[in-house]
Amino acid sequence: MTDLPQTATQALRCSFASELRGDPVVGTAAPSVGMVLIEQPGPWGRQALVESRLHPAVGAALSDRAAAIGLRVLLIRRPGRAPEPSRRSWAVVNCMPGQEVSRWGTFADDAQLLELPLDGSAGSSSYEPTYLVCTHGRHDACCAIRGRPLAEAFSRDRPEAVWECSHVGGDRFAANLLALPHGLYYGRVGPDAGPEVLAAHERGEVHPSFLRGRTTFPPVAQAAQQHARLVLGEFAINAVNPVSTRPVARRRWEVRLGHQPRDLVATVRTVTAGPAALLTCAALHEAHPPAFEVTDLHEAD
Repeated sequence: MTDLPQTATQALRCSFASELRGDPVVGTAAPSVGMVLIEQPGPWGRQALVESRLHPAVGAALSDRAAAIGLRVLLIRRPGRAPEPSRRSWAVVNCMPGQEVSRWGTFADDAQLLELPLDGSAGSSSYEPTYLVCTHGRHDACCAIRGRPLAEAFSRDRPEAVWECSHVGGDRFAANLLALPHGLYYGRVGPDAGPEVLAAHERGEVHPSFLRGRTTFPPVAQAAQQHARLVLGEFAINAVNPVSTRPVARRRWEVRLGHQPRDLVATVRTVTAGPAALLTCAALHEAHPPAFEVTDLHEAD
């Protein structure tokens, strides 16, 4: 956990307040099967795809195309204030277990993105890690306050692998880190803890202390997988992957997890994590932080 806030101004920010409350991070990764990354330097408005230097019609069309096949579009830029290149990068990332790959290419004009294949049929394949740090301050100030120092620290050691990115969700968990191509979300990552998270990823493992979940699984399955990891002490990225999720009662699910020699079954229920609160810096109404409890874990019949 990072240092707690020292000023009244910080205490009003959602990430500092969330940290003080102890909002659970597990099961909070936004579900998608993969990502579409579009390099767009310069400022981003609150709705980055239609409020940046990217043509808004192109951003909206690309978002609609991606959403139709379960992909999420993020804008990316290099840390710092680098000038806009003549050709910008794009990537289509498959985050599904066993299929993890990023396919990269470049474009010179926004209109070219209207014809960008999103099925993985274009671009050069890469299996190397890419690290995205949310720094989208116009969406939530905490992402800039806590995200930019992390992105700058990472970029000194891994300049080719690190990008700033637009809103990934979970502003109150800033700094938020997304490790691709596996689609692993981490929250409350400070510059001191960041190297531990990257080192674990590059060993082929997750860092359980900061893991929010994996984007390819629904939230209840993310919670079940994390619980099983801790019980079994198995932290390989593809250990105990969820196989299926089914509701069994109101606010209760069974999640089947792949494991040798026999699959496991976890029972997960949603719980109230604490009192209602403003969950983002821009929130106008209080809400309860979502949370999950695993009540049972056993071998499948």
